[in-house]
Amino acid sequence: MSGKALSTSSQELDKTLDLTNIKPYGDTMNDGKVQLSFTLPIPNNEKGVETAIQLAKKMGLADAAVAYSESLDKEFSFYVLYGSSSYSINYNEITVEALEIDTMDMHQCEDYIAKNIKKEIVIVGASTGTDAHTVGIDAIMNMKGYAGHYGLERYKGIEAYNLGSQVPNEEFIQKAVELNADALLVSQTVTQKDVHIANLTNLIELLEAEGLRERFIIIAGGPRITNELAKELGYDAGFGSGKFADDVATFIIKKVEEQ
Repeated sequence: MSGKALSTSSQELDKTLDLTNIKPYGDTMNDGKVQLSFTLPIPNNEKGVETAIQLAKKMGLADAAVAYSESLDKEFSFYVLYGSSSYSINYNEITVEALEIDTMDMHQCEDYIAKNIKKEIVIVGASTGTDAHTVGIDAIMNMKGYAGHYGLERYKGIEAYNLGSQVPNEEFIQKAVELNADALLVSQTVTQKDVHIANLTNLIELLEAEGLRERFIIIAGGPRITNELAKELGYDAGFGSGKFADDVATFIIKKVEEQ
């Protein structure tokens, strides 16, 4: 009898994939299951747990439950919750300005430069403004690269200059002019209160004020950078997480060839 009940229950599960009504997937199709976490400026106790649950419900989560809570100090607490989202999205209506390139590996890039560009491509990169993080720009530019993808410093035909972190936009531009750069790479990791938007915008404004915007190929990169955002801010392209030096190199090489 239990086997029959299990069989009936299994048959009642929603297995329909409807791209016009997409919901989060947890255990089964369309169950809406999600996990979220947040910090609250209150003690970690029963009242704090209930506060977290009520907040999750106001976010549209049904059957919200706290799976884990922890005191960060006497007046702050951290919560991990599970629940079911009541919202859905029409996948067919989603549009993004994706960067579509046929990425070449390092050796293909080198051959392409030798055959088609026939000069060294100068690339200057930095984490500009107050951003002190170099993990992103190092992954793209440093010779050893990241995750099996060599950085631009290793590429034959590319002269790469990594200026490091906390480089003022004015100095970044000045160095690019001195080196007669073809492309500028700007890495932004710190994004609290959208500080990266202000800094990226400032760079473009400075270039435009000095009549230099069209002189360079300008690329923005970082964990919260998308190609769509970069284009809106006046950049030629934006590269987010999951992109490597060969993606960036391919884009720059093709743009140099177009000029």
